Amino acid sequence: MQLDLKNPLVFFDVETTGLDLTNDRIVEISILKVMPDRREEQKTFRVNPTIPIPEHVTKIHGITNEDVANCPVFSDIARTLANYIEGCDIAGYNSIKFDIPILAEEFLRAGVFFDFHKRKLIDVQTIFHKMEQRTLAAAYKFYCSKELTDAHSAAADAYATYEILQAQLDRYENLSNDVGKLSEFSIKTRNLDYAGRVILDEKNVPIINFGKYKGRKALEVMDKDPSYYAWIMNNSFTLDTKRVFTELRLQTKTSPMS
Repeated sequence: MQLDLKNPLVFFDVETTGLDLTNDRIVEISILKVMPDRREEQKTFRVNPTIPIPEHVTKIHGITNEDVANCPVFSDIARTLANYIEGCDIAGYNSIKFDIPILAEEFLRAGVFFDFHKRKLIDVQTIFHKMEQRTLAAAYKFYCSKELTDAHSAAADAYATYEILQAQLDRYENLSNDVGKLSEFSIKTRNLDYAGRVILDEKNVPIINFGKYKGRKALEVMDKDPSYYAWIMNNSFTLDTKRVFTELRLQTKTSPMS
């Protein structure tokens, strides 16, 4: 089934040095932009992560330190990427949990703020798991009857994700061909930060979603335990998470931390 698009829809996939949203870096990003008139554009960028790619990670995606040694660093392409996806809705596979948070972190590190919260986000993995419970390669075989022979190539994964979403619309009559509704279906929790450390409850109240204060109202915690904010800022949380806690901190009546 062809996607019913009001805005361009970007399918993207990243390959990284690892799975740590704070410390790992992007080494390849591929973006497939599908226009409302069905035209398709695809761009792939290799990135020098400025940190070593572990050997066990290279075995997964096939990208070596030598492959990216002479590539631009992310800050060199950040503005180009942000401009390219501006005004687009965004889709990916496991993108809400990983790809979007790590891309947002790279943008912030490069001094570029791209507000993903203003875009409709579709996570094909979430749709897949709610419907079938499988992996990307299995999803491709299940929905498209094809083998994903070039798995862990960002370009191949991004295009496979596009094909899977179209096949999902064909398979499930109760799945709406509407980007807004697909975005709503993709969301498991309403994250205030991309890493999901703070979520919104049904009354739009920020709730801490990890650690000893999990389930507590963020503003109440920081009001009663001022050291908690300092702990967040001094530990290995993403820049985006620290930004959100700083905004919440400014809403409390306690004095700024020294």
